[in-house]
Amino acid sequence: MIAARRVSYDGLMVKLFLCAALAGCGVVSSWGQSSSAGQNLPSAPNARAAPQLPPSAPETKPCDLSSLLVCVKHVAEDEKGIVLSPLHAPAEDLWWIVPFGVATGVGIHYDTEAIQDLGVNPTREDRFNKLSDYAGLYAPFAATGVGYAAAAVKGNDYLKETAVLSAEAMADAAILDEGMKYALDRENPMLNKAKGGFWPGGPKSWPNSPSMPSEHAMNVWSFAHVVAGQYDGIGTKALVYGVATTVSVSRVLARQHFPSDVLVGSTFGWLIGGYVLNHRSMEHGRLVDVSAVETPLGRGVQVRVGLGR
Repeated sequence: MIAARRVSYDGLMVKLFLCAALAGCGVVSSWGQSSSAGQNLPSAPNARAAPQLPPSAPETKPCDLSSLLVCVKHVAEDEKGIVLSPLHAPAEDLWWIVPFGVATGVGIHYDTEAIQDLGVNPTREDRFNKLSDYAGLYAPFAATGVGYAAAAVKGNDYLKETAVLSAEAMADAAILDEGMKYALDRENPMLNKAKGGFWPGGPKSWPNSPSMPSEHAMNVWSFAHVVAGQYDGIGTKALVYGVATTVSVSRVLARQHFPSDVLVGSTFGWLIGGYVLNHRSMEHGRLVDVSAVETPLGRGVQVRVGLGR
């Protein structure tokens, strides 16, 4: 009998909500930690044929370059779960929703004043714009690609999973970012004396260089949460979250986003990364997992159940 063990970490859910001050959305999460154990059941020694999997057995093929359709399916399923999460938000989520909504509302109120006080400095803006481009977009995607390649060379499945989950999280973040931008249509701080109005010209001028949320912030924070969750050492967390914070601040100093744009993008990105991490990672995954397994005696079914919920 083949024994299989893993740690299951299930539950970080992204909670989107309607907030009047935000004129859009907010998020909240909850989590739980558990450990699990399971076993493979091989065929009987004198069975004439290997047992067949039931037709309803779940798909177990992982997302990688040889199965891109599986990756697309994962991203679509996660995006659906993120968007529909408000329908399942418990009352205790108000402990997250209310502070986030208040902070966003206060940020929107003082956004124009903050950008005007920052002033116009083309040299500074160009410098921080380039910094945020490299650290917030190019570096995370490059790290994902390098990590995947290194994992393939070394046969490191854990590193490969980290690279794949990072890519999936950034894909989910990009989709949600575009949807929110076009839904909110907030005026860019470079326009109209940084008034930052929502739908400033109405439907006739839509879209009007939408600014909320910050794509760079959402992208890098989703990446950072996945990496920090998979490799949870203090050094790794300090590095990835330090880079993410630098990107968020740089977007304001570059006058590409208002402070509230960055707050919303960073929060959504972090929670999206956690959602993907806790729904797709073998280390932090589901309560019950059923998969096919090949044994010396034939094909069987492996069931892993989290017992420490």
